Amino acid sequence: MSPIRTVEDGVNDTIARLGADGFVAYPTETVWGLGACADRPRAVDRLMDWKGRDSGSPLAVLVPGPIAAEAMGCELRGPIRQLMDAFWPGPLMIVVACRKEWAPGVARADGALGLRCSSHRLATALARGLLEAGLGPLTSTSLNQTGKPPARNVAEAIRLTGPVPTDASTTAIEGPLLISTSGGDAGGARPSTVVDCTASEFSILRDGAIARDLIQKVWSA
Repeated sequence: MSPIRTVEDGVNDTIARLGADGFVAYPTETVWGLGACADRPRAVDRLMDWKGRDSGSPLAVLVPGPIAAEAMGCELRGPIRQLMDAFWPGPLMIVVACRKEWAPGVARADGALGLRCSSHRLATALARGLLEAGLGPLTSTSLNQTGKPPARNVAEAIRLTGPVPTDASTTAIEGPLLISTSGGDAGGARPSTVVDCTASEFSILRDGAIARDLIQKVWSA
């Protein structure tokens, strides 16, 4: 019995898991991520309890592209769209002002929301599939207990989540469902750069795969 779910064979189970306020572990181009429906407080609470994270540390969300971000009420002025066009999909998280309210712990205290658009085919499929199912965006945070290193590959992900039976409906909803596809492990790229774009000038909240000078060049173009 394989401990790994496949998107091709189990997408309905995956959406059902998220729709039932569960949460899932999924690979990105950097490390493994952890996702729940961002507008479902119970699901986010379960994720935060498992991760050991307080609501003062926002989770951010995964989107398939700028159009989805705008539809969610995110404010994407010129330089922000330029960053998205230049570096998405890819390891860049952009923090923007957002008019929509989310489950506690997803957005920042001032309502700003972190946006990720992963280049990993599975992460993208999950983000798009959840939106198409009318369940809102998927949260984006690393698969790890707070203060511990994130899972960099499927073996480390399995050690954190435990083996998952083929029938996802039998697994405890309080733990993450591990999802993968053949050849769909995390990409191992450097962590995403996090850029705060809520002021007139950007600020780097975390250095990562995309260098500051490249962001400055695009922002000022």
